[in-house]
Parts: sequence; C-alpha cells; structure tokens
Amino acid sequence: MISSSTPVRVRYADTDQMKMVYYGKFFEYFEQGRSDLLRDIGMPYPEIERIGYYLPVIEAHARYHRSARYDDLLTVTTILRERPQVRVRIEYEIHNERRELLAEGHTIHSFVRSETGKPARAPQEFLDIVGKKLGAAHSPA
Repeated sequence: MISSSTPVRVRYADTDQMKMVYYGKFFEYFEQGRSDLLRDIGMPYPEIERIGYYLPVIEAHARYHRSARYDDLLTVTTILRERPQVRVRIEYEIHNERRELLAEGHTIHSFVRSETGKPARAPQEFLDIVGKKLGAAHSPA
C-alpha cells in the first residue's frame, strides 16, 4: 500500500447555502490528494504526460458520513493498494481535525496513450516506481 496525506482548508467558496461543503467539492479534494500522491511517488501528472500518457477518470464514487464547514482543516488520505494494469484504482478518506471520517471514495483511471487516445497498459516507468514503493511497503523493517 502506498499512501499520502494532504491538508485542505475549506474555503468559503466550497460551501453551499446550508453552510456545509458542497458534495461535489469532495471530488476536488480527492483530485488534490491524487495529485499529491503522484508527486510524492515521483510520477506527477506532467511526467505521465511527458512520457505520452493521460490518466482520465473513468469512474468516481464517494460516500459521505459527516459534514464539513468553512475553515475546517481536513486531511485527505490517498491510497494506492495495487499495481496498476490498464486501469488504476485510487482510494480516498477525508477526516476532520477530530479525526472523524467525513467522506470516503475512490476513482478509477485508465491509462490512455496521448497520440492515439486509446487505452494502454500502464507505462513501464510508472510500474517500476509503484512496484518499488509497494515492495518497500511489504518488506520487513
């Protein structure tokens, strides 16, 4: 398992008329966590694009447990559990400062060759980095 934590401060613009974070904003928080995870493992989006791939979202799911409000400090935990193939599943948990689970979910992405727009196996560079990180997570300390 590879994981990363991202702090997010709720902006006023993220809230709805009920003064709670609008449900769709959680997908933006997932995106921030995903971007940070990819950067943390050494394969940020610009690098994926440089080697000729895109990583579009083909499925997104969220389950909401509690509300968040303006100025709350949230932690987005982003998790990659398995070595990808043509698709990669990334999981998310969002907690508040009291460590209460507010939302959880996942996104599924397809590796797509930028020159053809067709799905393809994950690039070897990505597999090497993920394999190394997953292997390190499973090796004894």
